[in-house]
Amino acid sequence: MNPFAVVAAAAAGTFVAALARWLLHRRDLGSEADRATFATLHTASLAAPALREGLTPDAATAAARHLRTLLGSRGVALTDTERVLTAEGPGADLLDMTLVAPVLRTGRSAMTRPPGTAGPGLRFVVAPLVIDDRVLGTLVAVTDDATAVLARTTTEVARWVSAQIELAELDASRARLAEAEVRALRAQISPHFIYNALTAIASYVRTDPEHARELLLEFADFTRYSFRRHGDFTTLAEELRSIDRYLTLERARFGDRLQLTVRVAPEVLPVAVPYLCLQPLVENAVRHGLEGRAGPGRVTILAEDAGADCTISVEDDGIGADPEQVRRALVGEGDGDSIGVGNVDERLRLAFGDEYGLVVETGPGLGTKVSMRVPKYAPGVHA
Repeated sequence: MNPFAVVAAAAAGTFVAALARWLLHRRDLGSEADRATFATLHTASLAAPALREGLTPDAATAAARHLRTLLGSRGVALTDTERVLTAEGPGADLLDMTLVAPVLRTGRSAMTRPPGTAGPGLRFVVAPLVIDDRVLGTLVAVTDDATAVLARTTTEVARWVSAQIELAELDASRARLAEAEVRALRAQISPHFIYNALTAIASYVRTDPEHARELLLEFADFTRYSFRRHGDFTTLAEELRSIDRYLTLERARFGDRLQLTVRVAPEVLPVAVPYLCLQPLVENAVRHGLEGRAGPGRVTILAEDAGADCTISVEDDGIGADPEQVRRALVGEGDGDSIGVGNVDERLRLAFGDEYGLVVETGPGLGTKVSMRVPKYAPGVHA
């Protein structure tokens, strides 16, 4: 998938919608050309949401009426590579896949007619739907007056439809990537933590059975949250509740060596954050703040209101790290010593944009502070 084409398509879709809204709110649409421009842009904006769902029968049916208006044709049809997805208007029901097969094979627009017809009459103008040299289907204009103008219009509208479908594919691939990232994070964190937690619990089974029972319940709640199967996002409150369970289990292991400061503004608790975005940062802070050093270590978790955003930081006073190693971890080139940092950074950027990645401040012997900003509201993000 060409990222430049995707960005251009997204920008074009945004421009079309914005221009249509601007024209809609003008008191005087001006000339006939202005009115025609508004009608075209408005119709395109009506078809776009359905097409952004992908090339499916439901999406094709929802978009067909608007595409028919956009083309000014008698009817319209959409196909994938195997079937007619929808047929809108008189004559469209006469389309079958044998008529679009040459276009699917060559990727070039063509004009054809229903079998058994000759002379003037019903025609099908067929244009391919193409993404990255892959022909995914066709857009078909049904007409009694096949002109060169309609042929060119159908080809251009097919390109626009292809761009919307490409955006739908991008959305789907992002969703799959996010789910894969979470699965990878679970696989990376779980063995390390589970071993340590169960070892700590086992140490209390004989000396303090009641405490061991409480820790087992905390462990059960923690793993239930960590391995849940639904939702890419959660609230900051839920994420912090899971971290509290994690720290309860770690305190059973480290005792008074683990010192903790948590300061959270109540107004940011409902903010939606990517699921498991803080857990790996806190686990890293515990590991690098306590393991490999004598004496106690402190982990500080802050979450504060920052206007349109919420700022969150996890800091330890431990051994620190080489900034170059941290940079490599953030771009996925690390050796695995920093659990999930690159994973969290990638998912933050995927959800909210590149300006919302992690910021890491560290140095050998200086401890580590990892900060993030999360918007209080982002379109399409719900806990």
